[in-house]
Amino acid sequence: MISVQGLSKRFGELRAVDRISFEIVRGELFGFLGPNGAGKTTTISMVSGLLRPDEGTVMLGEYNLWECPRRAKRLLGLVPQEVALYEEFNAKENLFFWGGLYDVARAELKKNVDEILARVGLTDRAREPVSRFSGGMKRRLNLAIGLVHRPQVLLLDEPTVGIDPQARNAILEIIRDIARQGTTILFTTHHLEEAEKLCDRIAIMDHGQILQTGSVR
Repeated sequence: MISVQGLSKRFGELRAVDRISFEIVRGELFGFLGPNGAGKTTTISMVSGLLRPDEGTVMLGEYNLWECPRRAKRLLGLVPQEVALYEEFNAKENLFFWGGLYDVARAELKKNVDEILARVGLTDRAREPVSRFSGGMKRRLNLAIGLVHRPQVLLLDEPTVGIDPQARNAILEIIRDIARQGTTILFTTHHLEEAEKLCDRIAIMDHGQILQTGSVR
């Protein structure tokens, strides 16, 4: 489902990602494990099309990301490390806004929004301004936004950063459920226990390179 070959990115003299290659099969939950600054976010930014690599290719399904960007990106849902929400909107308004950017039909989007809110446990807070949400609730809504158009591939960049253990466990369980339903997931973390609990395979990354890849099952 995802094929990355020879991906590299420099920022000045710093090589943030150094000719990495990996493949993720359909329905797999694949984790990037490494410390802050290892190159995980830069990698996800290139796989999502937010950042153009200096060299290398990204294939999403049958589509080359840079040759067929619109078709490739329609397969993707992205949950960035920074929470991307309009705090003056309520949860439903945020989901309708972001879902509308994918040209989802209104009737389908309404159904998706209701189902996703239930999945992330926010149905009873759907019409409350996001400014009143806790950190964990904002993280769950951030995850919901990445799912609202029902992507085939979900990119998660440290989706539990900065929240308490209870909220973290809730988000990990949601991700586990999404994976069981067949969504292909690329997940980054610097927590070993998260990677061990969630992932089918893990790539250990540091200094812009993949040091080792293997199964945790």
